[in-house]
Amino acid sequence: MNYYDFSLIFDFETEIDTEMYLDALYEAGCGDAIIGMGQKGSIVLDFMRESESAYQAVYSAIQQVKSVIPTAILMQVSPDLVGVLELSEILECSKQNIQKYVNKDKFPKPFFKGSQAIWHLDEVLEWFWVKNEEKVDFKLLEIAKLARNINLTLETKKANDTILKQAQELVAI
Repeated sequence: MNYYDFSLIFDFETEIDTEMYLDALYEAGCGDAIIGMGQKGSIVLDFMRESESAYQAVYSAIQQVKSVIPTAILMQVSPDLVGVLELSEILECSKQNIQKYVNKDKFPKPFFKGSQAIWHLDEVLEWFWVKNEEKVDFKLLEIAKLARNINLTLETKKANDTILKQAQELVAI
């Protein structure tokens, strides 16, 4: 068994008092999560879950939350997108050291390039693993790959729903 560290962010279609679900979430098996309710209409659960695989850890957590709050809509799984600061924390080295790697030829291209670049964590961890530059936590790589796949699926569904809605509006005109 391994421990997997990940976060789930859920939104709600209607206003609900998420505090009323805390005990039920614990009883459903989410006792291994720190629950945050910062923004109204959403809830974040930070898990440190023991499981045989990243998939099993994340899937069971999602099912447990949905069993308590059926109207919860999964918005994001982390870790996925990271900047230089997060990479330096994950790899336990300085930001300058990460920047040195970023400036190398074959470093993964950023997902977003602006005032601060952002990468998919799984791509960066795979690069470090192949290059043998830094020690890579394979459980983190496994959870980062899964988080990215789930997030891409969620974004694709949201885009498809938007396109479908726009097409229906056009037909109604």
